[in-house]
Amino acid sequence: MSMENSIKLFCDHLALEGKSERTISAYKLDLEQFRQYLQRFFEADIPLAAVSVLNIRDFLRWLNEKEDCNRTLARKGAALNSFFRFCKRQGLRGDNPMEKLKRPKYEKPLPKVFTEEEVRNLLAIPDCSSRFGIRNRAILETLYSSGLRLMELAGIKLSDLDLNKALLRITGKGNKQRIVPVGSQALKAIREYLKVRPDFTSENSPNNLFLTRSGKAFNSKQLDIILRAYFELIAQAKGYTPHTLRHSFATHMLSRGADLRAIQELLGHSQLSTTQVYTHVSLEDIKEAYKKGHPRGDS
Repeated sequence: MSMENSIKLFCDHLALEGKSERTISAYKLDLEQFRQYLQRFFEADIPLAAVSVLNIRDFLRWLNEKEDCNRTLARKGAALNSFFRFCKRQGLRGDNPMEKLKRPKYEKPLPKVFTEEEVRNLLAIPDCSSRFGIRNRAILETLYSSGLRLMELAGIKLSDLDLNKALLRITGKGNKQRIVPVGSQALKAIREYLKVRPDFTSENSPNNLFLTRSGKAFNSKQLDIILRAYFELIAQAKGYTPHTLRHSFATHMLSRGADLRAIQELLGHSQLSTTQVYTHVSLEDIKEAYKKGHPRGDS
């Protein structure tokens, strides 16, 4: 079997597993870059079985010479490992050549977060004299209140919202569902939005909670465009992204005493180690406060 066909099979498998389009696209991009790199060594289609450890090592070395950071190398190595592990499991080839390679380690950079004051300023920006401002205020409040991913917010149905119990049913990665609370300020913003939601609906509108100007369901890209416009107004040079609100949700909860495992459940992380990055963020805040407050702390 050729590399091209085996990559397609792998991506189809990821889709069946419930991986998001964004995740599948990232895997495909990394694997296609590898396949195109291999093309220089093969005259026709690249046989999957002919790919060697040396080919992979040369590819990673080539990436390193392009000054890709260790994290990029590690990500591409992880993509190759998942791909060859799948091929071995499916009997497409007899081994996983990645098992013979020592992959680069990297330190995860700490996530950027808003200060609590920046969040307050952000949530005050939407102009609630218009239906779009009311909707966008509700979107921002909901993201920060419940620590949601953009795709999760886009997928919320009206039936997922329980206003009386202040709860949301969220469908996360791998179609895993979880129940998360909604804060009082977010509930207030959602109630205001529900009053104008009929102004967004059309004959074919879905039952998604949040709708676009044309009455359709949002996708992550559309939400990203809306949110970045607000972020630039309060912190243009800081490089904040919509995911920063999710990071801020976790960091602010942790700094106010929330249990790490509770935060893990709220975020929908399958492993506690993924959530533990926020303890490092809080430690950085503590260290900064120590430097500012202790008479000999800035040495």
